[in-house]
Amino acid sequence: MKDIGEQGELLSLVMERRHPFRLRANDIIRIDGKLCRIIRVNECAAVVLMNRGTREFSTRFDKRVRIKQPPVTFRISANSEVEIVNRKARKKRKQNETERRVT
Repeated sequence: MKDIGEQGELLSLVMERRHPFRLRANDIIRIDGKLCRIIRVNECAAVVLMNRGTREFSTRFDKRVRIKQPPVTFRISANSEVEIVNRKARKKRKQNETERRVT
């Protein structure tokens, strides 16, 4: 019986996140002073979406024109050390249920 209790403690350690500081989908990060959103993350890369500013220029007939450029997507390492502006806390309800089952 003692072995089962120790295994239960081991199980709770294994169930914890392997990479707590890794980027996750829907994180907002700051790169070069611009806010970017993480679209998806896999083992080797995170896909980032960055909005570009509007271009403003005048035509040959001196009319001011504004063009909004489409956002840029690029990849960075999933373990990059960037400033995460907001991250929603994960609910720990599922972990509590597993602890109840073990005890």
